[in-house]
Amino acid sequence: MSEINWSEQDKNAAVDALHNAYEREVKILIDEVKQKAFNLTEIDEVWKLHDFLSARRHEIDGKYDYRDAASVFVLATLVKQGWLSLEELQVLGQDKLAKISALTRL
Repeated sequence: MSEINWSEQDKNAAVDALHNAYEREVKILIDEVKQKAFNLTEIDEVWKLHDFLSARRHEIDGKYDYRDAASVFVLATLVKQGWLSLEELQVLGQDKLAKISALTRL
């Protein structure tokens, strides 16, 4: 893909969008962990919960790398996964929005 120039406004909007998606995903994760923890009955289930949390932490920490907030790939992935919508990204320039939209269809 060709180089995209990100204005300061676009970068700030991308960071805001990442923050919103992160908050949504973490809320769902916390609810899921509460449910799993409530149903624990054996030590093996504790270790499985630990493994689950370790994997999710690795996934989430990598996905929400704010140093790469101006990446159409990161934003498109979040749209594809349902953590963001294209409507929320309307504040970005049309060139960025078009590329994000195209990437969500791949």
